[in-house]
Amino acid sequence: MAIEKDLKSILGKLNYSDDAKVVQQITEQMRQVQARMAGVQHKLVVMSGKGGVGKSMTTVNLALAFARQGAKVGVLDVDLNGPCVPRMLGMTGQSLTMTSDGAIPPVGPLGIKVASMDFFLDPASPVRWKGPMDVSPVWLGLMEMNVIREFLADVMWGELDYLLTDLPPGAAADKPPVIAGFIPDLAGAIVVTTPSEVASDVVQKSVTYARDMGIRVLGMVENMSKYRCPSCGAEHDLFEGDTEALCDALNVPLLGRIPFDRSLARTFDKGAPLLDDQYPTIQRFQEIAGRIQSLLDYKKVLAEKL
Repeated sequence: MAIEKDLKSILGKLNYSDDAKVVQQITEQMRQVQARMAGVQHKLVVMSGKGGVGKSMTTVNLALAFARQGAKVGVLDVDLNGPCVPRMLGMTGQSLTMTSDGAIPPVGPLGIKVASMDFFLDPASPVRWKGPMDVSPVWLGLMEMNVIREFLADVMWGELDYLLTDLPPGAAADKPPVIAGFIPDLAGAIVVTTPSEVASDVVQKSVTYARDMGIRVLGMVENMSKYRCPSCGAEHDLFEGDTEALCDALNVPLLGRIPFDRSLARTFDKGAPLLDDQYPTIQRFQEIAGRIQSLLDYKKVLAEKL
């Protein structure tokens, strides 16, 4: 198996004796990941490389948009240190059901299945990683990667049309793409940014790194493109950046623009997601979901012709 050969090669270069059978453990775990993911038709990751751009909000609303279309949807929240998907979906306090065959994820609005570190934490408890702090960056990275592999290998997703993975922002542009590489047969990445030039600089690095790793970037979502007045519905600019020019430079489709909508944000903040498909901002997410579906259908047709 390719994974096993690669691990043995790395350990050999480090002159490391694999007494703990690390290669065997990770190989078996990756086989289990393949088995769990076999029932998922479209595996997507939502990433940015930059914190504070509304990536989790985008993930949740896209999941709801696909579910409104009648699709079976799952969300994997791998922002281990700041998980928030369960709260946004009104699922705080729920938990995975442990069985001998794996963990059964709880079901939220519109039948969406969710797995998150939040289900294992008390409300005010942070994630604390135990280990040799003198090698903290390396140790923490390895621990995080192992937990994510376990999420993929142990959660019983069943048959899904879409699995959206909400990736952490990462301290560097390479972290989200590396995590995305754990997911077999990944259909592609959806990149979230704001029109801010600061965000665009970091996001551009993430897109470049993702492509270097062979990850297909399906398109970009511009979040907080404008401010939507809760009283009159008028929209006003928040930033002065040019996401359309960024997309042109990267040859990435602009999937859509989402305004900063205080009314919508408040519903998710209170754990009561807005499900009204006639609400203007919700309709924009529905349009973006439709464009993503069209891209995936085109990819499928192209693959069949080849």
